[in-house]
Amino acid sequence: MVLSTDHSVPSFMPLADPLREAAREAGAIAQRYFRPGEKTSARIWAKDGGSPVTEADVSVDAFLKIRLSQLLPEAAWLSEETADNHQRIGARLVWIVDPIDGTRAFLSGHHDWSVAIALLLDDKPVLGVVHAPALDTLYEAQAGTGARANGAAIGVSARSDLRKAGISGPQPMIDAAMRRVGGMTALAKVPSLALRLARVAAGDIDVALVSRNARDWDLAAADLIVREAGGRVSDLAGSAPRYNAADPVHGELVAASSILHPRLIEAMTGTAEQSRAV
Repeated sequence: MVLSTDHSVPSFMPLADPLREAAREAGAIAQRYFRPGEKTSARIWAKDGGSPVTEADVSVDAFLKIRLSQLLPEAAWLSEETADNHQRIGARLVWIVDPIDGTRAFLSGHHDWSVAIALLLDDKPVLGVVHAPALDTLYEAQAGTGARANGAAIGVSARSDLRKAGISGPQPMIDAAMRRVGGMTALAKVPSLALRLARVAAGDIDVALVSRNARDWDLAAADLIVREAGGRVSDLAGSAPRYNAADPVHGELVAASSILHPRLIEAMTGTAEQSRAV
């Protein structure tokens, strides 16, 4: 990795190409087990808590652990499919990985799953990739350089009327939002949370909602992509997600353009003063 001369703040540009390549290779590994419209060929078992995991998740995780550690050996590691090592706490650089975000979609043959990779610097995402192999779409961002999909610049929706917004997320949250904001259009829920947020970045979804208990690996890469595309991800108080905490879990979140975001917060909480302050 190349370091700038500005107080030893790293420049991550040299990592962009190899990170993109690693994401595509990881996606190719997962694709070996993916069956469009059919149950995956991968072995499936249940983790503690009952959520499913497949041998594809494990294979992608192992590949990325090796590849990303080679790219940046000094970085700590946090992944959905790796036992947590709290040595990451306080580490300046941390890889955050979800080898297959949207495992249930993947195992049922639904195309909306992704490989999500983020690099944190001082607990903030500075590199992010969300790759949807079954859709041949790769979203990416580097802090301060904008967001892209398959190499082309993307941006959030220019819509300014929240009542005309398309909204995606868990049905109870959509119902609550639509009770407060008449006229919104409910869109199909995107099973991969990272992909749901990436579509906000691309302007395909105006508003995305996230139920409580999402983890860092679901959010970090897409959060950066949304921000670099001109949007915001926050909790209902307007605060940005905090990453690399001892317990990497989050409460309810919203994502939208910088225009719609404060209006959405105001509508969902009824606190105009608070929404204007963020």
